[in-house]
Amino acid sequence: MHEETGYLRRPDGTALAYRRVGGRGPTVVWMGGFRSDMAGTKAEVLADWALARGQAYVRFDYFGHGESEGDFAQGTISRWREDALAVLDELTPGPVVVVGSSMGGWIACLAALARPDQVRGLVLIAPAPDFTEKLMGPEIDAAARLALVETGVWMRPSDYGEPYPITAALLEDGDRWSILPGPVPVQVPTRILQGGADPDVPWRHALELAWAIQTPDVVFQLITDGDHRLSRPQDLARLTAALEELVHPPA
Repeated sequence: MHEETGYLRRPDGTALAYRRVGGRGPTVVWMGGFRSDMAGTKAEVLADWALARGQAYVRFDYFGHGESEGDFAQGTISRWREDALAVLDELTPGPVVVVGSSMGGWIACLAALARPDQVRGLVLIAPAPDFTEKLMGPEIDAAARLALVETGVWMRPSDYGEPYPITAALLEDGDRWSILPGPVPVQVPTRILQGGADPDVPWRHALELAWAIQTPDVVFQLITDGDHRLSRPQDLARLTAALEELVHPPA
């Protein structure tokens, strides 16, 4: 068994890069975070986990991310949601369990709402629903607002590298897909892993999502010393344990 690589052509001609492991279902689908890619630690660990178990698994890069085509600055939540739905529709026939990290947690919720008969479970890592308004919004000072008005772009500082573009189109489009304060009519088992020392997604933000999701089967794990990435060995063990619980629940 091996991991297949390929490209999914989108209607505008751009291609989404993906990697896929064949195996038993439900298919586990990785949805990464904002400005991340499918070669990150958690996505790689899940690929190894899937190969070892013979579990079907798909990971991909959104438009403008990683190995996929497109200009990141032209991306929006609408576009990345469409990318995720295209992966579900074209690469993963049958039931899926979605693992969403950070922005991917928001996209995963939107996918579950759009494909309720296909998405059978969610594992959300530091989920960041509505981040364009609720997490980025408070950072937009007068100078940033002026730049957005005059040029349509704010170069947001980053703790992880160079400043990167945030467009007025992204911020406006994000409002369209707001799901908080809820209720969020997701009806599938949901597991949320959240770091208490996360500088990017406050734990109270993730907890608000846990309360908003309507399914009675929500488990929220607060890892008090965990950061945003949750990529330490102990964090990865929690991730695979949560996933195994949903993929093959005990009888």
